[in-house]
Amino acid sequence: MSAPWPVFTAAAVQAAPVYLDRDATVDKACALIREAGSAGARLVAFPEVFVPGFPHWIYLDRPQANEHHFVELVRGAVEVPGPATERLGRAAREAGLYVVIGVNERSPRSMGELFNTNLVFGPDGALLGRHRKLMPTYAEKMIWSFGDGSTLRVYDTDVGRLGTLCCGENTNPLARFALIAQGEQVHVANYPARPAGDAYDLARAIEIRAAAHAFEGKCFVVVAGSLISPAMRERLGDTPEKRRLLGEGSATFTGILGPDGRVLAGPAAPDREEIVYGKIDLEAIIRPKLFHDVAGNYNRFDVLSLRLNRAPLAAITETTPAGTDAAGVAPEVKRLVDALRARLGSASPEELRALVESLLAALPG
Repeated sequence: MSAPWPVFTAAAVQAAPVYLDRDATVDKACALIREAGSAGARLVAFPEVFVPGFPHWIYLDRPQANEHHFVELVRGAVEVPGPATERLGRAAREAGLYVVIGVNERSPRSMGELFNTNLVFGPDGALLGRHRKLMPTYAEKMIWSFGDGSTLRVYDTDVGRLGTLCCGENTNPLARFALIAQGEQVHVANYPARPAGDAYDLARAIEIRAAAHAFEGKCFVVVAGSLISPAMRERLGDTPEKRRLLGEGSATFTGILGPDGRVLAGPAAPDREEIVYGKIDLEAIIRPKLFHDVAGNYNRFDVLSLRLNRAPLAAITETTPAGTDAAGVAPEVKRLVDALRARLGSASPEELRALVESLLAALPG
């Protein structure tokens, strides 16, 4: 008897964007989606904010010296939905696979607000949803606004229950448990690159986080890391000190891990654009759950539990006074206005005056 759970190929993309060029980076992403689909993948994951790139300048100089880069980033950010999402969705549909891709999302409410967002597309090309990074990490707070609990979701798909977190969020045990508790089976974690000479060992940190989530959640983890291309170094390294900080090479990690925390595929070779492919058999989740099912019988929800606030953050909240309609109009005022409108053509001056006086008396204040 065949197993009721899917077995499929997942793909993790390690690549550099066409830096700060939204349209060219979307072109590159669509080509990589088609390549992954041709290789038989049913899910492909891209790096954090792949479109149009990570704001590496925040680690190179004081903020004032890099304001022009922020303007470029806002200019090249993605509207959701918009032309870029339409093109990415079309590529997903043509390739017949699920796509998780990081973008700089332009806020609909403010020209200067951006979100670090992962978009999730289905094989029919539909935008299934988006996740906005809850808390930008370290200096990233100068670039991105906060996400909220409305996007901390797991999606029921043909390749299992799919969830995603951006970069440092994969260090947050509460954010990770929110997905595990929703039955997550396949997790996409995506990251930028750091200069290879950086004192912070990003590759090791990514592998630790991915292994922890896979082992604790008994799920598969697909990790996609970015690269710093020579063209990016040339563009960002406009002083000797910046060139020194950028160095040579990229530190990142791209691979696929199983529910025991071991690397099943990858990691990709350093500094090489590559798609890592790995087989995911969801039935492999069952046996490890005998030991630690933290979303089930290996927990005590009467002792420990998590409250998830789904309310979206809003710049303005409108309230309607009691006894009024959605426009704030009391029923008595609306009745008098309707009567006035009905009588304008036939009422005598005395009748109109009486209606107006009644209306003014009914208005608040």
